[in-house]
Amino acid sequence: MKRGRLIVIEGLDGSGKETQSRLLYERLEEWGEKVVRISYPRYEKESSALVKMYLRGDFGENPDEVSPYISSTFFAADRYASYKTEYESFYNEGGIVIADRYTTSNMMHQGCKIKDQKERQRFLDWLWDLEFNLYKIPIPDKVMFLDIPPSFSMERIKDRKNKITNESQKDIHESNELHLRNAYEAAVQMVDKYYWTRIDCLKNGVPKTIGEINSEIMKLVMENR
Repeated sequence: MKRGRLIVIEGLDGSGKETQSRLLYERLEEWGEKVVRISYPRYEKESSALVKMYLRGDFGENPDEVSPYISSTFFAADRYASYKTEYESFYNEGGIVIADRYTTSNMMHQGCKIKDQKERQRFLDWLWDLEFNLYKIPIPDKVMFLDIPPSFSMERIKDRKNKITNESQKDIHESNELHLRNAYEAAVQMVDKYYWTRIDCLKNGVPKTIGEINSEIMKLVMENR
């Protein structure tokens, strides 16, 4: 049985992950590919209960107040539930899965809480083992990191409602400028180490259009078909 492919669209809040993952899904579907799109966290599902509590600030209003080891288990459980109930058979039968965020988000947003590089790597190794060896969810075939500086990201999400309650109050990641900057710096370090593909979302200091970014993504996907 030929297993499928998992393509992850990753980046900061406001980087365009939802838009680009949806466009990629639509293009592949138009081409007759067997494809599904998933988005994490799945706020509408029971498995995201602890994720929502964490992002609302129930365990601490500063992300650094919660151990990355603890908070990572919240997100990992949601991904495991999604895999087992939504796309395991589809993936194992050769389907293409497009993910808006994945384990890679934990690597960024939780890994950045650890400043010591050796300790951070120990955490990343633990996270890899938890999700891919213990939970046995699929390892991504391709991770595309939408690289847009935090200053642009924060401007884009300034007036956006949060995805938990659809209210103006931001979650504890979105509302913390230092956290977003740290997550970005952590992600930049991971691009080469984990063989992510970096998509530069700026051209001469100006954001590229949605179409320009989509064209780059489609070219990369076609090269790896």
